[in-house]
Amino acid sequence: MGKLRLAVLPTALLLAFASSLPASAASGDTLVTKGSPPAPFSENKQNEPALAVDANHPNVLAAGANDEIDMEACNAGNDTTCPFTPGIGVSGVYFSFDSGQTWTQPTYTGLTARNCQGVVGNSDPGCTPTPGPIGTLPWYYENGLVSDGDPALAFGPRRGTNGTYSWANGSRLYYANLAANLGATRSEEVFKGFEAIAVSRTDDVQSAAADNKAAWLPPVVVSRQSTTTFSDKEQIWADNASSSPFFGNVYLCWASFRGQEKSGNAAPAPLIVAVSRDGGDTWTQHQLTAAANNSERNPMDGCTVRTDSTGTAYVFGVGTLSSTGHQAFEFMSRSFDGGGSWSRPTPVAGPVTQPGVFDPVQGRPVIDGMAGARSDLAPAPSVDIANDAPNGSDATNRIVMTYVSGEITKPHVYFTESTNRGNSWSTPLSIEGASDRGYYTAPAISPNGTDVYVVYNAFTTPYQATTSTPRALVGVVLHATAPTSAGATGAFTEIHRSTPGDPRGSSANALISEFLGDYVYAVATRTYGAAVWNDARNAADCPAVDAWRQALRTGDTTVPRPAPQQDCAPNFGNSDIFSFTTAP
Repeated sequence: MGKLRLAVLPTALLLAFASSLPASAASGDTLVTKGSPPAPFSENKQNEPALAVDANHPNVLAAGANDEIDMEACNAGNDTTCPFTPGIGVSGVYFSFDSGQTWTQPTYTGLTARNCQGVVGNSDPGCTPTPGPIGTLPWYYENGLVSDGDPALAFGPRRGTNGTYSWANGSRLYYANLAANLGATRSEEVFKGFEAIAVSRTDDVQSAAADNKAAWLPPVVVSRQSTTTFSDKEQIWADNASSSPFFGNVYLCWASFRGQEKSGNAAPAPLIVAVSRDGGDTWTQHQLTAAANNSERNPMDGCTVRTDSTGTAYVFGVGTLSSTGHQAFEFMSRSFDGGGSWSRPTPVAGPVTQPGVFDPVQGRPVIDGMAGARSDLAPAPSVDIANDAPNGSDATNRIVMTYVSGEITKPHVYFTESTNRGNSWSTPLSIEGASDRGYYTAPAISPNGTDVYVVYNAFTTPYQATTSTPRALVGVVLHATAPTSAGATGAFTEIHRSTPGDPRGSSANALISEFLGDYVYAVATRTYGAAVWNDARNAADCPAVDAWRQALRTGDTTVPRPAPQQDCAPNFGNSDIFSFTTAP
């Protein structure tokens, strides 16, 4: 699961960064997470954004993020702990009806801990969640579930009463996320295992944006679960080109970790693909890769799923190839029959390198510095296809892919593409700015295939060996023009660079490290591109937290665990999601 927040640099350093940016930079972007308070932690924390555009109504956008707006404050109970309040959902949802120029975050009702603010000192009781206002997906509490973030969104056509799909019936928004059981006992479980994949749906985004909980259907648990299953890293897509013989199909991919909560050694982790042909009511599942996950084989992970105008479905992921000494590659699998069968995954780009330095406290690689932001999924592919939705009549079906790979000194944002439906791919090119160390990235291509956009988060400072020195995180948006023929996409130009922020101000709820999540996202229409990213400009670095994080790594037990609401600025942890919208 992904859930955390970010921080700002000293004013002098921020001005130094801003003075070196293009005139168009650091302006014109928009706060997506409008309902988020600036304090306290962790209610002020969002990360890991997703974005979707309605192909039939391209002014309509929906976004998701890990959003802790409904969590308890750190002062509730023990002031030095900032837990995920049991039962509280974190799948935030946001809407725009003007192509991303402005955003709204609806308020629904559900189980909330907003009332658990606590007082200074550890003598006050812990939090008891109660029904009340929530800023996350509705109907989870009422159905014995908890929305656990890692959002993925897609718009598709609505199914008519005759069972056929048509844009004339309207649009349906699909929101996939992780889900946990609300009940603590086996008799109360909705599903087996630790985490499942659930999908929420609405056919009326205007009503959903206006706080109408009834506009949403109850969540559907999609993943098959066992007692040891942790389903994770899902992505969703709806076949949205009416030229496709499988128009309206919905595809969902995820990694099924089987046993990792019981044993960290050789835990099976196959990639699963599910397809729904009835608007998300029921799903058919396929295991795409072998389950083995060990020194000999590492299955695909970090998946992305898309369709072209002919109905071919594509799933991409990153995994290792034993014939090349277990190097990692970007893999692709295709289905030509609407998800009934899938080709054997084949490598299409790479080899790729996971950028990062291993952090022994987190047990993960980090990229910006000691106790920094995890970079597990940086090499995972993100893909888009010019399928000319909603009609498909002028599709070029150009496939564009981006991912991050490289050594810690200079992780690159790579771009590659295919103009023949994935049969061959261009040589990957690094496209990031000269001072940027890539973190996470995503591309988007206009439906008619003429405009390509890439968004990425990056660090503009080198890896920091101590937590006491500033770090800088930015969100960057690039644009390039693509020919409608089989020629290569042109050179990328930077069209936006966000105000930098210091990611040391972001935090895991356990306070042991920063947290920025695993994703950024972009979409494109015929007239504009839009992107969302993790942003740290409104967060404050906390020296007390920095010192404690460093002490955890050096073994210094004399540094006390901080109480964020007493020892830090109020906006410690205040990471946000920002967006940028532009015409080609």
